[in-house]
Amino acid sequence: MKGMAFILLVLAPTIFLRAQLNESDTLHYQVRMGVTGNIQRGNVKVTTIRCRLDVTYAPNADWAFKTQNNTLYQAFAAKADNDLFSRNYLYVKPGKKLYPYAIAYASTNYRRKIDSRFFAGAGLTWQMINTADHVLKLSANTVYEKTTFRGSSFNLPEFNGMDEASVWRATVYLSGLHNLLGKRIRLYYDAFWQPAFSSGKDYRVEYDIGLDFPVWKGLAFNCLYSYKHENLVVTKIKQDDTILTFGLAYNFKRK
Repeated sequence: MKGMAFILLVLAPTIFLRAQLNESDTLHYQVRMGVTGNIQRGNVKVTTIRCRLDVTYAPNADWAFKTQNNTLYQAFAAKADNDLFSRNYLYVKPGKKLYPYAIAYASTNYRRKIDSRFFAGAGLTWQMINTADHVLKLSANTVYEKTTFRGSSFNLPEFNGMDEASVWRATVYLSGLHNLLGKRIRLYYDAFWQPAFSSGKDYRVEYDIGLDFPVWKGLAFNCLYSYKHENLVVTKIKQDDTILTFGLAYNFKRK
């Protein structure tokens, strides 16, 4: 109906939480999942739908598998986003202070004119702190990446003429999780820097900082700030993106 704004696909609770699942926990099974969205019509035409599914499976102390997947569709009269992001890890003996892992990512990004991006590789994680209330981890890996762009003109002229890039990259990754004020507040964050071996100008930086305020039995109010910078972008695409999200979150764990 003209002039009416309404909300669609808002679940109660809205289970859309970015805080990382900890593969070093003794829990065998952890899940975070959810859908959020809105549709607005009238003076403003907006459609947004977000979906997320995170799963960690650790049948024993020898290995664990973690997958983090999210999609975003957003339109303001015309389509503005239609993205997929899947992060997958296989860990070996994740309860140890140092443990190796394999990694595979797949993503698309409509706004940044990235038709597809795949990379895979291996790395090592150092658990600097792992207690009931505080977790701090530092990781490093090497990956091989292939990206297909929807354009061949770039902000860095030396890359002009290509619409597909294959490159080796290094990654330095930091993540943390802290229960504060008697577990009344949960602070979590992760950040990474990912340069290319072939060019110091081809790098990306991302970080997330979030807070949980527990409400009742796994249910919490949640807010999250995300920042992304890609130094190499298609012409007229901005290098930086930020987003602030908030809502309700739920976490399910089973031993």
